[in-house]
Amino acid sequence: MTRRALMLAGGGVKVAFQAGVLQVWLDEAELQFDLADGASGGTFNLAMYVLGMNGTQIADNWRNIDPVAGVDLNWEQYLKLFWAASLFDLDNYRKKVFPKWGLDFDKIRASNVEATFNVYNFSKQELAVLEPKDMSEDFLCAGVSLPMWFPPIKIGGDTYIDSVFNTDCNMEEAIRRGADELWVIWTVSFRGEWFNGFVGNYFGMIEAAADGRYNAVLKRIAENNANIDAGKPGEFGRKIVVKELRAEVPLHYLINFSQDRSREAVNRGVIAGREWCAQNGIPLKKQTPIDHHIADAPVTKLQFQEEMRGYVSSTNTDYEGGYVQGKTTNNFVDAKMTIKVDNMERFVLIPDHLAAVEGTVSSAIGGDKRPIENGTFNLLVDTGDPSHKKMLYRLQFSDTNGNPLTLSGFKDVHDDPGGDVWSDTTTLFTHIYDGHVSAEQEAGAQPRATGIIRLSFPEFLKELTTFRTEGATFGERASALARFGALFLGSLWDVYARKVLTYSPF
Repeated sequence: MTRRALMLAGGGVKVAFQAGVLQVWLDEAELQFDLADGASGGTFNLAMYVLGMNGTQIADNWRNIDPVAGVDLNWEQYLKLFWAASLFDLDNYRKKVFPKWGLDFDKIRASNVEATFNVYNFSKQELAVLEPKDMSEDFLCAGVSLPMWFPPIKIGGDTYIDSVFNTDCNMEEAIRRGADELWVIWTVSFRGEWFNGFVGNYFGMIEAAADGRYNAVLKRIAENNANIDAGKPGEFGRKIVVKELRAEVPLHYLINFSQDRSREAVNRGVIAGREWCAQNGIPLKKQTPIDHHIADAPVTKLQFQEEMRGYVSSTNTDYEGGYVQGKTTNNFVDAKMTIKVDNMERFVLIPDHLAAVEGTVSSAIGGDKRPIENGTFNLLVDTGDPSHKKMLYRLQFSDTNGNPLTLSGFKDVHDDPGGDVWSDTTTLFTHIYDGHVSAEQEAGAQPRATGIIRLSFPEFLKELTTFRTEGATFGERASALARFGALFLGSLWDVYARKVLTYSPF
């Protein structure tokens, strides 16, 4: 009988994404696991799992906690300068976060779930693998006590720290306990980018330790399986299957003060979990609506106006070439839009950041001021690479003879050498199609015209004056505008300010 292990790897607060995957694996796919392992930040999710919480409960715990609640500056150590024990401590996790998550350590110790928690015993210079019966609040804190950031934990005369420098995913222990399948949720970055400065250097070392160790064990597993397939003895005595869901999560490992960001990370995990199950032929028996957690939130709205003008060509399929040729022939396009967010909570927390578009499209192809019949806008979305984002526009309208047309465009937001943030966020690479073409249909459709339309600086200044919000109170209306701004500027940070901090903390 196949034994299946749930591997809750570390990743700091990026494991909020891991919780979203658990909502899918445990509740929607109804997967069963014979044992589970947690390391570093993954021990938080393991503690909830051991208590018998379902995936949605674990995910909602991350959605509902304010990251600021766990922040506790270790002020008394600062006067010691270079000899300080840590920058922060975990007292607020003990007092505020653990109780809100419902962590009951007596119940953890009494649990019958087969699980292993990893901490590093620095005194003995060895990894300590703890079962639920051995766990305590101190050990859970030790499991996430990154040196310099949090103080080591003294337990029974020994000093314990986070296991990440030894292992961030203890696959050998799961195999030793009889696991044949390792189901890994991995959120430590694999990008291989080195950043200067204390914070950049520190988490580069974390990635070197975590990814390096993980890759080494994966290599041993691959060699083991190859030997067994060849009729030779394998290191582990049987074939080991690794089922991995790996993602680049746009959340810093520790420095995050935005509940919106952490909640969006959970929702990204849900989406990724569903896509992963579909790719791996795992049916979902039910689905919890991804926005179930925002149903009771106050409904606030936001809208703003934007106008872009430019040129397209029916004979040139290159964007820049189409613009140049279209300008010569006066094949113009002028899109006057009102972008409407009907629910700010959903807009901010669901990763597609989708809004509706109303207005008109004037063009040499379709005629003057043709009403937008169905329009959508996606703000700074990414498809796997959070350092490269796009703003998407899809405007469906009809020409003066009633023939349907679609304007589909994207702003390509990525960090090229030099200052390109203005051009990236104001240049819309544009196709116009015959028919009302959906995003799914676009790959097989032939553009009728191609070119570029742009937001000019005067129009940008005008746009800033058009923002309007709706809400029951002044506070709600102000919050809607602030959250939109934080999403927009934070997403730009993820692209252009990564050398300061890989992901925006706001």
